[in-house]
Amino acid sequence: MNTILVTTSRGLDELLKQEVLRLCPDAQVKQGPGTIQFEGSKEDAYKLCLWSRLANRVVWVLASGKAGDADALYNTAMGIDWQMQMDSRHTLSVQFIGTNFAIKNTQFGAVRVKDAIVDSFVEQGLPRPSVERKSPDISVYARLHRDNVILGIDLAGASLHQRAYRQETGDAPLKEHIASAMLMRSGWTENTDAPLVDLMCGSGTIAIEAAYIARNIAPGIKRMYWGFTKWLGHEEKLWDDLVEQAISAQKPSCSGIYAGDFSRKMVAIAKANADFAGVFNDISFSQQDATKSSPPVSTPGYVVSNPPYGERLGELTSLIPLFSDWGKRFKEAWKGWHVSLLSSNRDLLRVLKLRATKDYAMNNGKLECRLANYVLDEENTVQFSEDASNHEFANRLKKNLKRMKGWIKNANTNCYRIYDADLPDYNVAVDRYGDWLVVQEYAPPKTVSEDKARKRLQEVLLHLPAVTGVSPKQIALKVRSQQKGTKQYEKINQTGDMMEVFENGARFLVNLTDYLDTGLFLDHRNTRQKVQALSQGKDVLNLFSYTGSVSVFAAKGGAKSVTTVDMSNTYLEWAKKNVALNKLTAPHAFIQADCTTWLGTHKGKYDLIFIDPPSFSNSKRMQNTWDVQRDHVKMLTDAKACLKEQGIIIFSNNKRGFKLDESAISELGLSVDNITKDTIPEDFARKGNIHQCWVLGS
Repeated sequence: MNTILVTTSRGLDELLKQEVLRLCPDAQVKQGPGTIQFEGSKEDAYKLCLWSRLANRVVWVLASGKAGDADALYNTAMGIDWQMQMDSRHTLSVQFIGTNFAIKNTQFGAVRVKDAIVDSFVEQGLPRPSVERKSPDISVYARLHRDNVILGIDLAGASLHQRAYRQETGDAPLKEHIASAMLMRSGWTENTDAPLVDLMCGSGTIAIEAAYIARNIAPGIKRMYWGFTKWLGHEEKLWDDLVEQAISAQKPSCSGIYAGDFSRKMVAIAKANADFAGVFNDISFSQQDATKSSPPVSTPGYVVSNPPYGERLGELTSLIPLFSDWGKRFKEAWKGWHVSLLSSNRDLLRVLKLRATKDYAMNNGKLECRLANYVLDEENTVQFSEDASNHEFANRLKKNLKRMKGWIKNANTNCYRIYDADLPDYNVAVDRYGDWLVVQEYAPPKTVSEDKARKRLQEVLLHLPAVTGVSPKQIALKVRSQQKGTKQYEKINQTGDMMEVFENGARFLVNLTDYLDTGLFLDHRNTRQKVQALSQGKDVLNLFSYTGSVSVFAAKGGAKSVTTVDMSNTYLEWAKKNVALNKLTAPHAFIQADCTTWLGTHKGKYDLIFIDPPSFSNSKRMQNTWDVQRDHVKMLTDAKACLKEQGIIIFSNNKRGFKLDESAISELGLSVDNITKDTIPEDFARKGNIHQCWVLGS
């Protein structure tokens, strides 16, 4: 007998314990977080390797001892007779789990164990074993807990969830042992004669695992690589006998397992995986929309699925309507069925409007998930009205669109704001860009709970498609907190996707997904028109230019020259594209510089200077921090020095509560004309404080 350590994912401990006791009835198990330990035979260990549907590793423990520091860890490893476990010609790898006060890095811990193993051979005058990470002959497992370590041979060699039947997967594949755990927790494994349906099958893992269970196929039967094959303690005949017994124990082909997916490609992948697994004839595959699905048989059974989680922010916009429609379909067509859904996003599950009978925690990879079980009984199949006419957000949005209908028709633009936190409970802004919507969620006030804010956002995303006619797939979602410095310009995604919009005869490239802002400040639409009207024959300077929209209108207005200055090379390149898009020929200079310092040393002279700085910035590329309230007089002083006689400065900013120091500006010899009211477009009139704007004349 020897100590055997079996590991699994968090949340599966109890299931693993039950499985170990089924496979090894005499075991006296000791349960820990994600682990089971017991005294067992080599046959027990082999059975677990071959038959466990839940384990990740099966470790033949060689020693446990002190590991309070690197030296203690080394000495514990050196105390093992490694020549009894492996030959010097064998390759090895060390998997090290855990850290403590002295061993803060798992890689460092692995190196110390490896050093001890190698040194034990060298001390005996034997060649040094070499390290092989991918498919080593011997896989050494080390698990550190506080100041103690367990060391042993990983008999699996690689995680047991890798069944070796998946030839191809989708973007977020479900681990095989998690699929098995879902089937066990759903209740289906206690009633395998009942039909089983996966409506979002992806690469087919749940259905394949179900077929393996129904036909009593050992999950490890197709694995070619094991960690014990070259182990000196391996008993080949014992293993071969167990494999032969497993093959003999397989049951005939079964039926009653159904798998479907909206993606034809994923269905094809699932079919190929099932074929390679040897269970193609056990599963009925179909390409279908889960929100329009119907039971494949009249007898109620089990639906077990791993729907998308919406981990990426933008995914929620399409997933919330999908889950809403899916919940309605369950109520309509699946009465009497049991449903089990795995998700890391409880908010999406709530959209189903189903009451769970029980839920279980289980990690899918690094994601903390819940498996929610539902019974589609009479209580759960009551339909809830989603009539937009009864919903306050939808009603307000309809009123806004009705009021703006004439303005939208006459506005020479396809990008405008349709909602801006009109209702306190629905704290979002909604902008339309052609056939797309951009939803910006403002950080909720402290008086609004996080749960309530999430529920309100779900309602917004649920009703927007119905009211606007825009597809959920063309809604971009962004969460905006109070921005400081250049945070508003930081990337939040990496798509690089651009689309073209138009405004008053000009065309612009916008990016709806990658940044908090799109590349076009819609509230400055009127301001850009004013710049155009004032630019004929003028030398124009655009500071803090962003993507150059003001520069485009200056050039369209007949400017003699346009100089565009911004600290970001990304936005300068974007500005160049916007200028090129509009085929503008006026002399145009693009300068990458910190406007706050560049202006102080610049010797050029301009008829019109446009300045729309950030409220605050502490960018590393700036020599000093910038605060518009504190520093605006200094900047305007520098701008005045670059102003031609009878030139003007258009100065704007969006800092709430900003006060222009009019007396200091007058001392510069500049007149002050507050034009804020004239620069607020119709679609921003409900919130006239979006920005402030002045014309300062010399």
